[in-house]
Amino acid sequence: MTEIQITKDIADESIRRLYETAFPKGEQIPWEDLMRLIEAMPLDFTAYYEDEQFIGFTITYPRRTFNWFWYFAVREELREKGYGRRIFSQLMKKYQGQPSVLDMESPYQEPCPNPEQRKRRHAFYVRLGFRDTHLFKTYNGITMTIMMAGPGTFTMQDWDDIVGELKQFWWPE
Repeated sequence: MTEIQITKDIADESIRRLYETAFPKGEQIPWEDLMRLIEAMPLDFTAYYEDEQFIGFTITYPRRTFNWFWYFAVREELREKGYGRRIFSQLMKKYQGQPSVLDMESPYQEPCPNPEQRKRRHAFYVRLGFRDTHLFKTYNGITMTIMMAGPGTFTMQDWDDIVGELKQFWWPE
């Protein structure tokens, strides 16, 4: 699988379409703002291809104490074919030896519109070596579960630090 670093100059319509369809609106940063962020912040925006076929992308915020796996998506018609596991294996290898965190729609929030999807995602991340931190954050009405891989612990202060760093570059009104 081939990796290509994405900048605002090479982010094409297929990447944008996946971004805008893979995540609930409440979890998305407007595309134009995201393109500005990848230029302003030290974000690792990577697209993955099998031969010439676009498979998916990841956006990671590498930090000194841990890496925040911010966005991860595989094209819908290619899901459950092993691509997600392969992409994540490459991502984990890239950041090997460093703790990593991610947040996902909580499988514990009830009621919710997609309980089975949330449970499958949670199980996927557990299989990849992530563990539940038992920390939750709610924004835009969506409760997020924070998961971690690697040594150490993750605290709400760590979350606040990430948000504070993000606010230096962008924050919705």
